[in-house]
Amino acid sequence: MDWISSLLLATVRLAIPVLLISLAELYGQRAGMVNIGLEGLASIGALVGFLVCYVTGSNWLGLLCGALAGVIVNMIYAFSTVTLCADHTVYGMAVNIFAPALASFIYRVYFGTGSDLKQITTMSSVAIPGLKDIPVLGPLLFDQSPMVYLTFLLVLFTAIFFGKTRAGLSYKAVGEHPQAAATLGIPVVGVKYLACVICGALSGIGGAYLTTCYSSTYTDGIVAGRGFIALAAVIFGRWSAGGIVLACLFFGFCDALQIRLQVSGIAIPYQFFQMIPYMATVVVLSLIGTRQAGPKANGKPYRREQRLYRAAANSHRVRPLTGFPGLVVLRPGYPGADRRGYRVLDGGLGDTPAALQPQREAQDGAANRQVAAKPTFRCGGI
Repeated sequence: MDWISSLLLATVRLAIPVLLISLAELYGQRAGMVNIGLEGLASIGALVGFLVCYVTGSNWLGLLCGALAGVIVNMIYAFSTVTLCADHTVYGMAVNIFAPALASFIYRVYFGTGSDLKQITTMSSVAIPGLKDIPVLGPLLFDQSPMVYLTFLLVLFTAIFFGKTRAGLSYKAVGEHPQAAATLGIPVVGVKYLACVICGALSGIGGAYLTTCYSSTYTDGIVAGRGFIALAAVIFGRWSAGGIVLACLFFGFCDALQIRLQVSGIAIPYQFFQMIPYMATVVVLSLIGTRQAGPKANGKPYRREQRLYRAAANSHRVRPLTGFPGLVVLRPGYPGADRRGYRVLDGGLGDTPAALQPQREAQDGAANRQVAAKPTFRCGGI
């Protein structure tokens, strides 16, 4: 019974960093930002949280600075993908390469390459009187560190925010159809940057939790793939707060189980036990990863009408539309055009986009000539 109780207790504690990083990705993907750089953000958060706690002795200040470090590093990804419309996957991988290397470099510069292992005092548990005496569930849920309680409160807030509030609905609209959201007055670019701030902060806190609340030291690779497991947890949880909690508890159980098996004395190389969380991730993704897609605009660059017009004006695929100042014709194959006909943009007459319905192709031999009826204006889309 004690073995099972300790396993369940370790499950909750090991699920918290994955849960924090998963919530970070949830806030990002709900705004259309697919950030696979969670591993790097958590790594820099773990290092900064440890350093600040080592110098000041404050676990809370370490967590706060870990969040700030995650936000700063994630602004590289945010600027590249939101402002420059770069590929999300490429810059997410860049963060995964850059941030852990930066963390390792800072640690060695500060402590030296041949220094002894440095340790700090982890955050103490806070028992809730009365509730902690409940059999089994008491020590499991009500005798934890304050970060455990705050994380589950954050899950509750996230569920209410996305499911019950108007602000949450507007937030999700940016991830589903940013052009339609923009026509409703939602600041799409601002929401995307806000999502990157939240994602960076929560990922940094998830990493700092490992060094200030769970472990008492920092080592290279302390995040140990939890950023990628968090990506799987978001898919496993169907982009919902409740589903993500269950997914993270499952992965936390797998992690706790492999640790218990390593010290059980079974005559099997410990590397096989270390594979358990990652094998579980592969199995989960192979079974349910393609059954439901996330937000429709996930990973797609958002180009406002004015920005797209400027890009179109410099492209050989467009040409001005005679008789309609400020409007240009997009040829099929250009972003914004469909197979049925051409599209036009309002190049300077306001924010309302226009759609031109082609009547017929001129039959006089002039190539790429479009005879158009009166432009039809509609709200939403380009």
